[in-house]
Amino acid sequence: MTSISAMSPLRERPFRWYFLSRSVNLVGNTMSPVALAFAVLAVDDGTASLGIVLAAYTVPLVVFLLLGGVLADRWGPQRVVQTSNVLAGLVRGALALLVVSGHAELWSMVVLAAANGVVVAPGLPAMNGIVPRLVPRDQLQQANALLSLTRASLMVIGPSVAAALVIGVGSGWALLIDAATWLVAALLLLPVSLPRGAATGRSMLDELEEGWHYFRTTTWLWLVVGVCGLLNALAEGGLTALGPVRAHDTSIGAHGWGLAMSAQALGALAMTLALMKWRLERPLVAGLLSGALFGLPMIALGVWPSTVPLMVAALLSGIGVQTFSLGWHVAVQENVPGQMLSRAYSYDQLGSMVTVPIGQLAMGPLAEVYGIGQVLTVAGCLYVAVSLLTLGAAPVRALARTATVPAATSVG
Repeated sequence: MTSISAMSPLRERPFRWYFLSRSVNLVGNTMSPVALAFAVLAVDDGTASLGIVLAAYTVPLVVFLLLGGVLADRWGPQRVVQTSNVLAGLVRGALALLVVSGHAELWSMVVLAAANGVVVAPGLPAMNGIVPRLVPRDQLQQANALLSLTRASLMVIGPSVAAALVIGVGSGWALLIDAATWLVAALLLLPVSLPRGAATGRSMLDELEEGWHYFRTTTWLWLVVGVCGLLNALAEGGLTALGPVRAHDTSIGAHGWGLAMSAQALGALAMTLALMKWRLERPLVAGLLSGALFGLPMIALGVWPSTVPLMVAALLSGIGVQTFSLGWHVAVQENVPGQMLSRAYSYDQLGSMVTVPIGQLAMGPLAEVYGIGQVLTVAGCLYVAVSLLTLGAAPVRALARTATVPAATSVG
């Protein structure tokens, strides 16, 4: 690793506005998972109910992801993100009002979750494709680390604040804050002006095919994306869908679950601070080694469902997931050509998420048959094993940094 400067991306005015927009959006996003989980459980506390709502969001999200990559390359990524943010804010606001008013039912949550997935999907690959256009190439790690620092910082307090709101005034108010942040984030992107993609005269299908050809012929890219599809199915079906249910049914409760999510964010925050100073020379190796730690909270929930062990496991998982996230974005943004970046991200997110609904829908029934503790334990162990086994692939181990970085400096 090499020491690098940390704050230089903030000298770029477009990045400052983008950074502010993402930060505001994250205020709500860090609260919404806890708020949504316990809003659903208040309506229907069945083992599979939360998984059904999460899958209703994920399925249309996966279906429309590829559209976002093409639209971003054609219309400009910030326009796609703004439109997506406005529509998502309105849909999430409708859900929040139903919860606050006491009129939410499981079917209405499923419908609005599906609508939310449709409108959020195009913005995801576009959002990730913006960063390399806002900062010099040699500042990509710093830029991604600053964004990660904000997310990790907010995740330290967001879940606990959401849990306090759930206990104090109800889930709907946390969901309403989340909805407002999507609208404000869209406004803050107005000063960011990026050129539209050059007209090619080709159809969307032709451009999707071009992106698919690049994706399938880039071994490290499709291999890690495929592995992430399996890992995300385990994590979303296990930790996200079954985790709150396990917490609800044990001494952990909403408060302990919020503390664990904050501990996870604290680990991510600590790792982000380290990665703002030190350069990852082998981003995928570091990412997968550390990413294996994300299986630990599921193992803890399975074998020792208590707040303190869960918080320790969550803290370590935060370190792991943050290293993987930063390593992955740096690897993609430095090694994928700029004209292909949004489409590469759309195939990345499609492959990473296409299996998630399977995990979300399957874990509940499996837990009813084999026991929630056993299912969580197996899912966690599989997560660790798959992460480490992926390092056996030579293209993954060999991928190195490509951007030229200035000589070592002290952290700004």
